[in-house]
Amino acid sequence: REKVLRWTRQHELKYRDTTLRVYPDVSAITAKKRAAFNKIKQALYQKGVKFRLLFPARLQVSFEDGTFTFETPEDAHAFYNERVMGKENLSSNKIRELPKNTFKSLSKSLLKLNISHNPLLHIHPSHFNHLTHLQSLALEGMEIPGIQTKMFLPMKNLSHIYFRTFQYCSYAPHVRSCKPNTDGISSFEDLLANVVLRVSVWVMAFITCFGNLFVICMRSLIRAENNLHAACIKVLCCADCLMGVYLFFVGVFDVKFRGQYNRNALIWMESVECRTIGFLAMLSSEVSVLLLTYLTLERFLVIVFPFSNLRPGKLQTVVVLASIWLLGFIIAAVPLMNEDVFGNYYGRNGVCFPLHSDRQEKPTAKGYSTAIFLGLNLVAFLVIAFSYSSMFCSIYKTGVNATDLRSRLHRDVAVANRFFFIVFSDALCWIPIFMIKVFSLLDVEMPGTISSWVVILILPINSALNPILYTLTTSFFREQVEVLLCRWQRRHILKKDRKCLTSSTIYMESGRPPCYQPPPYLQQVSLMGADPRYA
Repeated sequence: REKVLRWTRQHELKYRDTTLRVYPDVSAITAKKRAAFNKIKQALYQKGVKFRLLFPARLQVSFEDGTFTFETPEDAHAFYNERVMGKENLSSNKIRELPKNTFKSLSKSLLKLNISHNPLLHIHPSHFNHLTHLQSLALEGMEIPGIQTKMFLPMKNLSHIYFRTFQYCSYAPHVRSCKPNTDGISSFEDLLANVVLRVSVWVMAFITCFGNLFVICMRSLIRAENNLHAACIKVLCCADCLMGVYLFFVGVFDVKFRGQYNRNALIWMESVECRTIGFLAMLSSEVSVLLLTYLTLERFLVIVFPFSNLRPGKLQTVVVLASIWLLGFIIAAVPLMNEDVFGNYYGRNGVCFPLHSDRQEKPTAKGYSTAIFLGLNLVAFLVIAFSYSSMFCSIYKTGVNATDLRSRLHRDVAVANRFFFIVFSDALCWIPIFMIKVFSLLDVEMPGTISSWVVILILPINSALNPILYTLTTSFFREQVEVLLCRWQRRHILKKDRKCLTSSTIYMESGRPPCYQPPPYLQQVSLMGADPRYA
């Protein structure tokens, strides 16, 4: 019987062009049982829940990717009151506006509300004030302009909330579960989302700070071949060291908020500390870029135009360095001067660096960020790449007339390698940043993990490698370090020899390094010719 009825529902039955319909023949008792489901069927229909009546008198309900069958109307009503009655699904209904008191009449019965994927133009701060019993709220796929914490505070029983972006989660700190639970940089629990990022931030901070401080100290101790160039390198190290300080504080606050980040996320991103370290990162980045450009142009003039008088003097160098720091300070400070125009420029994410633009960012802030990263920094990178290419061509042409072909080739390869790594490190640092800015301007959705790796690992690459590229790998610096170590070793041996003279007049040559020359007051004495009294 069931098979026949099912077949007739799935196929069209005709006789002489007339459609035939087959209905179950039921007894009066069965018909009465089936009619008992009418009220619950009407209630389910009003809620948009799919159902069908099975033979002889059973109700089958499809709800939330599940199928439920009920033998009695009482069981169906109990299911409706427990699972369906407390829900309101308004998702994907092209709703553009909700009246202020839309949910007032549902304040006690509504447990779950879904208004996802609607083009709402505005959500009033008091829209959800009456939903004190609400347990789940879905706002997925929706931009919420003017989002505020007070929108969600009246919903004391809210345990689950669903947003379009992770940044909105910080406006509902009392909710136990928020989706999405990460933006790739931060998670619901931690400022840095995973263990690799937490370890990397400390490693990069140590390498950047230690490397630059080491170069500053060594260049202060070693006699410089060019004092003005050495001063520029030390200033560059100071700027790069600020990036290490920034990473260090990111690591400190990650430890501070471990396990409870979402409760403090909004306070942290709007705090003076977040804006301060964001300012330091921007200052370090821009001063470093400008200084590298200046150093490149200085080398370009010396190598390509060796007989010109375009080399800067002491006064010009001081003026240029001061101007670079002043310009970097202005670039980093401008977004802090007017919050109405720029918004929370540095507090768009947990690491306080304005790398990726979003739809909530103010147009002025987006334009300013674009002008810095795709304007100033891109031009600086192109100048550096062009200048080093021109310098290599000039050096190659100068060495064409060299008589010793092997030494010339060796020198050209060394210069090419050095210039390649300088340009490559700049490209490795800045090209990913340029791409992220372009994609964000085109509203291309990008995984948040990309932004996190760029900020923690790629952005500080220049700051970490500059001491190596501009100091530690130079032949002059290595020679001076060897001389310094040789002098220190010589002084140590002289002190040891002087102590020996107080007890013996015998001088022994053993253990002398190649660079050591005996002082004139010491005479080499043979043991065979020594006075027997001292033997």
